[in-house]
Amino acid sequence: MHGVSKGKIVPVDHADQMLHGSELFTGAALEGVPQSVHDDEVAARPDPSSVTVLPWRTNVAWLASDLWLGGKPFSACSRGILKRQTKAAADLGYKFNLGMEAEFYVLRRDAGGNAEHVTKRQLSKPCYDIGAALDNFDWLSELVTAMNGLGWDVYSFDQEDGQGQFEIDFQYAEAVTMSDRYVFLRMMANQIARKHGCFASFMPKPYANRSGSGAHFNMSLADLATGKNLFADNADPRGCGLSTLGYHFIAGVIAHLPAICAVISPTVNSYKRLVKQGSMSGFTWAPIFACYGNNNRTNAVRIPGGGGRIELRSADSSCNPYLGAAMVLAAGLEGVRAAADPGEPNRANMYKATNEELERKGIRQLPHTLGEALDAFEADPLSEQVFGPEMKASWLEYKRDEWLSYMAHVSEWETKRYLEFF
Repeated sequence: MHGVSKGKIVPVDHADQMLHGSELFTGAALEGVPQSVHDDEVAARPDPSSVTVLPWRTNVAWLASDLWLGGKPFSACSRGILKRQTKAAADLGYKFNLGMEAEFYVLRRDAGGNAEHVTKRQLSKPCYDIGAALDNFDWLSELVTAMNGLGWDVYSFDQEDGQGQFEIDFQYAEAVTMSDRYVFLRMMANQIARKHGCFASFMPKPYANRSGSGAHFNMSLADLATGKNLFADNADPRGCGLSTLGYHFIAGVIAHLPAICAVISPTVNSYKRLVKQGSMSGFTWAPIFACYGNNNRTNAVRIPGGGGRIELRSADSSCNPYLGAAMVLAAGLEGVRAAADPGEPNRANMYKATNEELERKGIRQLPHTLGEALDAFEADPLSEQVFGPEMKASWLEYKRDEWLSYMAHVSEWETKRYLEFF
């Protein structure tokens, strides 16, 4: 459910039977999989095209797998859920391309077991700081070299806005391939960082006074036959370089964005990131409104300069990319089928918009908490259409338990504020 790698290790002499689904898994042993202890096991059917030799351990190869049950695809398989939506796109003649911006913190434990960032520079605005990047260049260059060795084409990486936070940008791919790569990247970043005495954290908001880690979805539809980008239009009358098809797609995403948030911002901690202003000075740049605009980071959906793609900024580093991409693609295709119009792009600073302005434009605020997002997910018919009834019910049960567990927890903030207050 979390988009974290689970699997079995099979000696290469048994690879052929593994590829035909010999390896069985008890679904009830995995978090959130809608199976009970009395159900038959699910079988992993590896995708040979996904084979990836581990750059840090070259005698081991990793394969992404689809889960099967009873001789047919298992309806609650995350990868299968996305493949159902990419097939729906293909039936319309489209290929769904996805890029994910990987943001994460790299930290180490001090003698007391506390996590600390690895750079010695203390800056109020560390974003793009070359000194901090060079402090971390040993593990950072090893990770980038590994990514490029896998053919991922890293084109930029930097120290991000939070002390000890980094972003790595690499070439987009078809959505299932990109989701495979992002899941693998989270594992690889940790394995390589640990070689250098550190660890990578994909927690969306590990620090109240530092920026959160997003995993922005950069998306476009391409012609299935030719590969031509169908979102690009230099003659766009709205001036954003986006085609009419792209605007239809945006309209579908905006219509379902509160429910989508429950999947692309899937943790209690995710909503500590999605605030206008927190413990930091100034705006957070995090998306809090269900609206779109041009190259304007105060919108949840942004059309970057140059057009030809759209960026969904609500997705964070903890998301299951298969499930998140499936929800977004299904919503976008709904907008395409209906030829929906999202209205004119918002070009102003949306953080400064008054409640009256937002109401006049019909702009909703995104969920403030995981609990609110789950309510939206439960109420939106798109959720069951994409997840299927069993996975939808399991997602809600598991995530509501997570939310209620958090609500019952007594935090240090509460004891400091109330223990001797009255």
